[in-house]
Amino acid sequence: MNYLFHLYLSDPEPPCLLGNLMGDFVKGRLDDRYPPAIRHGLHQHRQLDSFAHNHPAFRRSKIRLHHDYGHCRGILVDIFYDHFLAQHWSEFSPIPLEDFAASIYHLLRIHHDQLAEGLQRIAPRMIEHNWLVSYREPAVIGRVLERVSQRLKRPLPMAQAMRDLEEHREELEEDFREFLADARCCFAQKGTCHRW
Repeated sequence: MNYLFHLYLSDPEPPCLLGNLMGDFVKGRLDDRYPPAIRHGLHQHRQLDSFAHNHPAFRRSKIRLHHDYGHCRGILVDIFYDHFLAQHWSEFSPIPLEDFAASIYHLLRIHHDQLAEGLQRIAPRMIEHNWLVSYREPAVIGRVLERVSQRLKRPLPMAQAMRDLEEHREELEEDFREFLADARCCFAQKGTCHRW
């Protein structure tokens, strides 16, 4: 769900970026279906998910959301953190978000055949609707939550979590900044694809 966050922390090599994007669509053991650099990106994706699961700021963010969302609170925090990252992108990257997003969409087009099936399906919509940049807008986040709720096995009114976002925006943003700082530090120590 948090495509932008995974891309931001990814090693910059194109195959690693693709692997990070595919992380939600590739389950189980990472075998030789994918080249080593894409596997590295998939591994990074899983590392960030694990890092988030155990990080105190991420856990605080989940607690701030209404308990009715249950295990989906982690999904909500993922989406809200992408929203904050998109809104404040210029603080964290010298590359304009529009340019960064365009480079990712270019990768998705030219490597379409290498993408996991699920990403192949959504990539055209991601590009057409400029998801990575549009996450800046609260109205877009509301629509994302509606789409997520339609895909759940047990329906939840996820769009109502926009109220949680607005009610706790300041605290959630503080959590996001703490989490991002720690994640950047952690992933900066991991080296590049070539050293994994």
